[in-house]
Amino acid sequence: MKKSKIKPFFMIVSGLIVAIVIWLLMQGQSHTTLPGKPSAYESFNFNLQSADGKVTMDDFENKWVYLYVGYTFCPDICPTNLASLSNAYRQLSEEEKQHIQIILVSVDPDRDTPEHLKKYSGYFDMDMIGLTGNREEIDAVVNALGAVYIINKDEEKHYSVDHSAFTYVISPAKKLVETLPHETTPEEFLTSFKSALQQNVNQDLNQTLN
Repeated sequence: MKKSKIKPFFMIVSGLIVAIVIWLLMQGQSHTTLPGKPSAYESFNFNLQSADGKVTMDDFENKWVYLYVGYTFCPDICPTNLASLSNAYRQLSEEEKQHIQIILVSVDPDRDTPEHLKKYSGYFDMDMIGLTGNREEIDAVVNALGAVYIINKDEEKHYSVDHSAFTYVISPAKKLVETLPHETTPEEFLTSFKSALQQNVNQDLNQTLN
């Protein structure tokens, strides 16, 4: 009788220990990427804030926009992706850079002020622009792109944000034409830049011939 009672007791204790270990491991996870579902639309625009004032897609006429949705307190995914983008961007000529714009849209406006975003973006490249806004303005951008994010606000200041990790490529016609995953290498970003720039050349040539 004693053995039959002891066995279930140890099974319960073992189960509790496993549950506690799993819970602790989950607490240690700093950041999770969410897949999201890239969407297509006729025309994309936004009305967000930079350290230098309001910014819309109209400010990037004749430019290809490479837009990333994230936040500056991201410990790994965001800096890795932005570093790859800026690495590729630095390999462009000064003339080519005039037609490419990298943008970070923060989904964490409570901590990412426009001034902080400008400083953070400058760590990667001085041409990179950091944008944010109120929750409604941010969600309008996120929803239009088909991106997703979840703020894990367990504490007042120290919290993480799970978010999709695509780089969204928007043409000068304000259309989403490509979504590049987090695993995109600097070489692949550079190939995308060159392909986009070649489309500009082809369009200019067609206009000249017509």
